[in-house]
Amino acid sequence: MTTPEVDQRSPERRARDEQIAAEPPLAPIELPPDAPCSPVEAHLGGHHRRPVAVAGIVENGLVRPLDPAVKLPERSRVIIVASEGT
Repeated sequence: MTTPEVDQRSPERRARDEQIAAEPPLAPIELPPDAPCSPVEAHLGGHHRRPVAVAGIVENGLVRPLDPAVKLPERSRVIIVASEGT
């Protein structure tokens, strides 16, 4: 049996979560009877992005790519791998 963790949410966040949980569920989407069936994977298939490895340097706490031609989209997800030393 696991021990429950202490709720560390702020009162505002807790109230917002309770408000969202109290909302009625959304009605199912109305589709025409002849709509073709397709798996969820088909819907999500076009959203896969290939990972890109980029060399960079940290300056004043910000990571800057070494290649000025590299442009990352806003809100890109990144993983920073650093090496020790200079």
